[in-house]
Amino acid sequence: MPGEFIDVQVDAAVASDPEIAKKLEEVCPVSIFVAEPSGLRIAEENLDECVLCDLCLAAAPKGKVRIIKLYE
Repeated sequence: MPGEFIDVQVDAAVASDPEIAKKLEEVCPVSIFVAEPSGLRIAEENLDECVLCDLCLAAAPKGKVRIIKLYE
């Protein structure tokens, strides 16, 4: 479920890669990404904390993580 202002979509192959999941968890300053043994989990309660820093976009393969602004 998206936040009120921000949604994050991650490609399933990326979400199941433990190395990328850990990298996403490490780079996100507001803890949206959580690396778990089963793969990446999006901490939905933190979605609206996103500061649009794009660190997750740089940490993942191009086009595999999308940050969606739900406002204009």
